[in-house]
Amino acid sequence: MTSPDTKKRLPRKDLPADAHIETLAVREGLPATQWNENSEALFLTSSFNHPDAATAAARFANEEEAFVYTRFTNPTTMMFERRLAALEGTEACIATSSGMSAILLTVMALLKAGDHIVCSQSVFGSTITLLQNQFGKFGVETTFVSQTDVQQWRDAIQPNTKLLLAETPSNPLTEVCDIRALADVAHAAGALLAVDNCFCTPALQKPVEMGADLIIHSGTKYLDGQGRVLAGAVCGPDAIINGPLMTTLRGGGMTLSPFNAWIVLKGLETLSIRMAAQSANALKLAQWLEQQPGVDKVYYPGLPSHPQHELAMKQQNGSGGAVVSFTTKPASGPITVTGKNLGDDALRLRQAAFHVIDSTRLCSITSNLGDTKTLITHPSSTSHGRLSEEQRLAAGITQGMIRVAVGLEHIDDLTADLARGLDTLNA
Repeated sequence: MTSPDTKKRLPRKDLPADAHIETLAVREGLPATQWNENSEALFLTSSFNHPDAATAAARFANEEEAFVYTRFTNPTTMMFERRLAALEGTEACIATSSGMSAILLTVMALLKAGDHIVCSQSVFGSTITLLQNQFGKFGVETTFVSQTDVQQWRDAIQPNTKLLLAETPSNPLTEVCDIRALADVAHAAGALLAVDNCFCTPALQKPVEMGADLIIHSGTKYLDGQGRVLAGAVCGPDAIINGPLMTTLRGGGMTLSPFNAWIVLKGLETLSIRMAAQSANALKLAQWLEQQPGVDKVYYPGLPSHPQHELAMKQQNGSGGAVVSFTTKPASGPITVTGKNLGDDALRLRQAAFHVIDSTRLCSITSNLGDTKTLITHPSSTSHGRLSEEQRLAAGITQGMIRVAVGLEHIDDLTADLARGLDTLNA
């Protein structure tokens, strides 16, 4: 194989080495084509021509960096990859068709039967299902531990542990793990630490600066920012990204389409200002929720009442992010909702949560997040609905929990929308 020092590389933009994240978000990518377009071009093509057979052979053998076939190389996709890697501060990035496919790619590329993963029990429900049910049947074992108890992570390490996986803040409890401490645990065991940075994005948090090896994204969320397309990505060292991950994507096809890559690429341009505005809105909403009699508890890293508030302010550039979760007090009166294997107490909590959600007129009832529109959902019956009640409770997700992904609406309109249900909870 040709060494990286002699391999012919695709050109890069001439940008200042010390450019700030806001500048990189609108400028990094590939140089313009011969037409000198100002907005990045969208390359809708499945394959690329070569000047001769020898060049084609060299490119297919990866002796020359070039665009070959859109399943694994495309200019628009590369522009997105280069831009996100620059924002995260990593050497490289590989784009995928969704956030879940980014996790799938990571585990498929780096682990084999007999290997072991240590994972937070507070990660997204589909991640738990993927690791436990799908990879489990292929002989990859996963131990789920407390998001915030570093000793549990340390105790779970086995001789065959190859990967630690955390999502911080977590979905939906917004639990914050100590990235640097987990990196130390992973590296002492000869393992890698992968951090899902979906909630914060590099605008608020850069896990690589705290020792994380791989950064995982659902670009569907804040990177796009307007709920338009599905996308995912993994950022990390060039040796891993353009080594085993690229090899696996090339054969497995978890490919991000050029159109979706272009949409998310343009979304990155406003990432910093959107995250700042939505996070400011979220803090105001969390402070208001703490004062409401129908609310039992509020989960938001920006509040001093949050268990990991101090750590969050240190890791997340002083921001709590844009996701607020809260639990309602139980409903009184007759039970009108149903739920498999749920007792009366859980059903009363579910009934209260449903009432608050159904009373909204402004918030969109959907399990997505990261949109400029405020989204509201009931995690126990949607994003974490495929888990057992025991698994949900182990992660702290009760039937009374509501998650609000705060958008850009006026805060007074948002509080009025939620007050409609909270003020009539047991009326």
